[in-house]
Amino acid sequence: MATLVQSYEQQYSVLTADITAKIGRLKNGTAENREQLSREIQSNFEEANDLLEQLELEARGPRVAAYRAELQRVKQQFKTTLGTNGHLVGEVSESEDWGAGDERRQLLDNSERLERGGRVLSEGYRVLLETEQVGAAVLQDLSVQRETIQRSRARLRETDEELGRSWRVAAGMSARALRHRALLLAALGALALLTGLALYLALS
Repeated sequence: MATLVQSYEQQYSVLTADITAKIGRLKNGTAENREQLSREIQSNFEEANDLLEQLELEARGPRVAAYRAELQRVKQQFKTTLGTNGHLVGEVSESEDWGAGDERRQLLDNSERLERGGRVLSEGYRVLLETEQVGAAVLQDLSVQRETIQRSRARLRETDEELGRSWRVAAGMSARALRHRALLLAALGALALLTGLALYLALS
């Protein structure tokens, strides 16, 4: 979701910067060109509203409210530029000074600020993607290490089982050796007894 919100914010910043730049160009073109710019700006306002609605669905908070306030301010500048009768301020008589110079400077300042904001958002988006890539690589390394540890534990259990079997075999062999030794000693004892008995009988 964070990546989607960043994308919406970046699109919104680029769109509002474009609107501000077009408002600044309204007074410099021909009547036909200015009419075309006016239609484009109105279309851009609709796109900006759609983006803000998407942002509100994904992330509610003070940032979305600030974006709406900024868009409303830009709309007001556009209305002021158009004038009360729907015509561009440039078509009003020269005696009616609307402070075009100050307004143009303000629009340019706003455009620069929005462009800087767009660059900051783009950089943040790039850092976010790099962070996700690093996180994915770390998770992959951890998965490989976990598999290695699991295989080592399996080999250790197999080794313990082999040692257990070897110990049981050795214990069985030792027990058999002791039994054979006992039988041999018993046989030697019986043979010595019989030999002694035979000698006794022969002498007597």
